[in-house]
Amino acid sequence: MREQELLRIRYQDQAVVVVDKPGGLLAVPGRGPAKQDSVAARTRRLFPRCIEQPAVHRLDMDTSGLMVLALTPAAHRHLCRQFAERRVGKRYLALVEGLVAGDAGEIALRFRLDPADRPHQVYDPVQGKLGISLWQKLEERAGKTLVAFTPLTGRTHQLRLHASHPMGLGCPIVGDRLYGIGKEGDTLMLHAAWLQFEHPATGQLLTFSSCPSF
Repeated sequence: MREQELLRIRYQDQAVVVVDKPGGLLAVPGRGPAKQDSVAARTRRLFPRCIEQPAVHRLDMDTSGLMVLALTPAAHRHLCRQFAERRVGKRYLALVEGLVAGDAGEIALRFRLDPADRPHQVYDPVQGKLGISLWQKLEERAGKTLVAFTPLTGRTHQLRLHASHPMGLGCPIVGDRLYGIGKEGDTLMLHAAWLQFEHPATGQLLTFSSCPSF
């Protein structure tokens, strides 16, 4: 089945599904008929007993990698609580433009939506919401740097802004059309590579990893 191939299901049981999302696919449906195809919509088609809204977190459309979805109301409540309480482990890999100074650190910036340029986020130390990420330099590659990000909050475009902003790494993610020099058709080199959460029914700690294409 085409949806199953593109969703790349990594794990499934009666309560949850873990998928490896390709870049370019929405996490949840958007507005209008052209934006209905998504991880959530495909999950509902694959699992007829799935709840109407299985998504408990999101990845940007251009971001690839691991997502967990709930199939039952109880699983949805339990997973949402884990995300709200920051008990879910997440790690991303990003290839950024330029050579990053330093080896590791923490980025804490307040930013918000720019209503005149949706969905672009802008730094705003007064009205912005705080986004916090840990980062670690992994290796340098021909003028670019592979970085591991651990987001401690889940703001929109958090890692993309933390990478590109001068008060962050000052090095936009390769292929980023909003915050870098990427152009239409480029692949965003940002991948959700590691995910850990407590199974909502059994309490077992589940851990998944995924290798990026870059």
